[in-house]
Amino acid sequence: MSVHPPAATTAQLGGDTPAAPELRPAQSARVARTHLTYREAAPGLSVREADLSLRLDGGGHGLLDTTHFDTVRFPPPAWADQAIREAVANGEWAYTPYRGDPGVLSDLASAISGFLGSPVGPGNLALTPGTQGALFTALSSIVDEGDLVLLADPDYLFCERILAFLGARVERIPLILDGEHPGLDLDVVERFLPEQPKLLMFSHPNNPTGAVYPAEMISRVAELAVAGGFRVLVDELYSRLLYTGTPFPHLRSEPGMADRTITLLGPSKTESMSGFRIGVVVAPEDVIASVEQTLAMTSLRAPAYAQRMLARWLVDDDDFLRERIADLEAIKRTTVESLSRVPGLRMTPQDGTAYLFLDVSAFGVSDVEVAGALQREAQVVVSPGYQFGPSGSGHFRICYARDETEWAAALERMVACLTGLATAAGIDA
Repeated sequence: MSVHPPAATTAQLGGDTPAAPELRPAQSARVARTHLTYREAAPGLSVREADLSLRLDGGGHGLLDTTHFDTVRFPPPAWADQAIREAVANGEWAYTPYRGDPGVLSDLASAISGFLGSPVGPGNLALTPGTQGALFTALSSIVDEGDLVLLADPDYLFCERILAFLGARVERIPLILDGEHPGLDLDVVERFLPEQPKLLMFSHPNNPTGAVYPAEMISRVAELAVAGGFRVLVDELYSRLLYTGTPFPHLRSEPGMADRTITLLGPSKTESMSGFRIGVVVAPEDVIASVEQTLAMTSLRAPAYAQRMLARWLVDDDDFLRERIADLEAIKRTTVESLSRVPGLRMTPQDGTAYLFLDVSAFGVSDVEVAGALQREAQVVVSPGYQFGPSGSGHFRICYARDETEWAAALERMVACLTGLATAAGIDA
């Protein structure tokens, strides 16, 4: 083996010591893209800057946080406690294949087949760290830099950010809430067909509005997907949280869609199991094979003990579901009644989720300013509309799945704050 003497330093050679290079910024260009600097949340503020100004980091900071469900008032089903204790007591369950425990996947395949109205096998499933993990692993497994992705507007706030991280070209598809039947403007989708989109994405029911789409719209989505040769990712996280007997059409059950639909499901919202961090990707086997690779690189597997919770999910819980929906529907009514007192505030309550998307554009100030005022004066955190897409500006979202007494007091504070903003804008009661 040859050993070379150390090279002479600059100082030894009589020259000046060069300055050490400065440390490069820690933030990658991929992360910087998720700041969505190409659109303003408010004058002079990017989406990221607006989030920071409102401290929207998921922590709540001691305020009443309406960005998520109250899991004290609405706890997980009674069987969850027993199931997690049994899982933790069995150390052999700590590790599973990347896709998930085979026994759990087998049980889930049967339950999900009945729920979606479409045959599902274990090979069509992957378990993920929450539905957020399902969204990231599914998108990162199929979307390449420069791919055209069509995204509903408004829609779940992290969709656009993940697509920006992946370098996709995003085009927004407007959601039309006017009239009895809300729907996406699929004529816009059709106009993009010559550009060969890779994917269409939307949540159903829609997050943030709660809109449930009619069967006719879902059928046309299927027709366009087949004609355009693209896949569709549909986030159906809230598809069990429906009011007044609202029918729900699942995209996967449409002709030709089992091979091109990626459905995201999970128990984190309706069943209040967000803390267990468990989600489900339902997709064709070639997509699941790719999802498995992204899972292995990001988290190895979904939380193994939490996977055991899914053995009871979607099974024999009709009474639980009926009671939960009745409670939420009652809170929804009182929430709408209270907020209807605010002059100039507009809302179009929908048939799904536990959200209201409130239009405050008449107030003449940005939704960032409205959200800030609600934090200061009402001690309430809301989700400002800019987070959900360009059409969300001038709105904010609230989750009314809260303790009734606490929520009634918070609503009074919110009404007072919003009425003050309306008065300052010259809007009469």
